[in-house]
Amino acid sequence: MKWITAIIKPFTLDDVREALAEAGVQGMTVTEVKGFGRQHGHTELYRGAEYVVDFLPKLKIEVAIADDQAERAIEAITAAARTGKVGDGKIFVSELEQVIRIRTQEEDADAL
Repeated sequence: MKWITAIIKPFTLDDVREALAEAGVQGMTVTEVKGFGRQHGHTELYRGAEYVVDFLPKLKIEVAIADDQAERAIEAITAAARTGKVGDGKIFVSELEQVIRIRTQEEDADAL
């Protein structure tokens, strides 16, 4: 099993959600986060005053998935979240050792 964490731009969420659904992903967790990567934020003008935005708004999507679906999910996220501009985000893939569904106590792939 894999644990996929994707950091994306907020306006791409609907496209990513639809792409994951088409790829067979049944559930996900979405969290509003702030951060920066290589661009280290940017400078904006507001009412004539210049100020630095250090942390940019992003969304973190987390998905637990079976090994055989991981590549499809990664491709779906990549295709849906890519704008071709700086700050499109990142995808992190980790091994997932154990999953337990609390209600039924099913484990691992059955719990997904």
